[in-house]
Amino acid sequence: MRLRPLNLIPLIEDTLKAAENWLAQNQTTDFREVLLQLYFRLHVFLRTAEFYDASYRTIVESQDGVKLRLFCLDPASRIRAACEPAQATVFFSGTLSPMDYYRALLGGEETDRQLQLPSPFPPENLVVLVNDKIRTDLKNRVATLAEIVNGIRELVAGRQGNYLVYFPSYQYLNVALDQFREAHPEIAIIEQRPRMSEAEREEFLAAFAADHNKTLVGFAVLGGIFGEGIDLTGERLIGAVIVGVGLPQLCVERDLICDYFQERTGAGFEYAYTFPGMNRVLQAAGRVIRSETDRGTVLLIDRRFAEARYNQLFPKHWALRSFELRT
Repeated sequence: MRLRPLNLIPLIEDTLKAAENWLAQNQTTDFREVLLQLYFRLHVFLRTAEFYDASYRTIVESQDGVKLRLFCLDPASRIRAACEPAQATVFFSGTLSPMDYYRALLGGEETDRQLQLPSPFPPENLVVLVNDKIRTDLKNRVATLAEIVNGIRELVAGRQGNYLVYFPSYQYLNVALDQFREAHPEIAIIEQRPRMSEAEREEFLAAFAADHNKTLVGFAVLGGIFGEGIDLTGERLIGAVIVGVGLPQLCVERDLICDYFQERTGAGFEYAYTFPGMNRVLQAAGRVIRSETDRGTVLLIDRRFAEARYNQLFPKHWALRSFELRT
């Protein structure tokens, strides 16, 4: 729905007043913590409703009761408003590509200055291999699973050390992991699991030591906690395999984003799926080279990497090489 849920506003305000009066009494009950969490969530809902405009949609879900969400399709106006009091605002990242897409989402204008710098690291330190013969889309995953496993094995057999293998979902990861473990029990494996605690995350990263005399292969999810924001420098990570082009899973939210930007830009699928997906790929690839002395290899596996809509988003300093499976 596109309409702001105006009828709910007075009801939520009355609920907040009643909850605030009761919480002020500081009574000890079994439901106090639950009520406190609801109190804060309702406050967030009201603050969001204040900004509700054409860039929002109201999503109503009826599973296990009724759940109502105010979903922002385009954050540009809110970011622009937050930046207006400042004399200047600088946005920077190693993966702001394509620039027009990120400038639009971040509330920028065509007249804003933009600067693209080359990689500060020697390009010859990163070998980027591409196998664009294997299909990894949902309907072909079972048929090509053996090829994926063989590709991973061939890469890690080339040099002893630590590797990360990224898949677009836990389901895909798990079936590939089972087959890889069965086919190559001699290789040490560690895997990302859903909802890992902070201690479990630290244990996962600690396994990537630079001084053990064996090959370790970590299985992880694209766009997850190990797909960006981690630094495994030097020999702690010497290679990564990226399976698929990172497209987010189909869902109501993504389809709403697609329709919204299709109407405004004519590139709805790109805004909702292609660009976010390739951002995940570039972020994962960026885990391999973290300093000017790092050296490593990235293997991309997916037939779609042969298509211009994807490979035109590759960094300019990547020198691509074909990776063919041995028969």
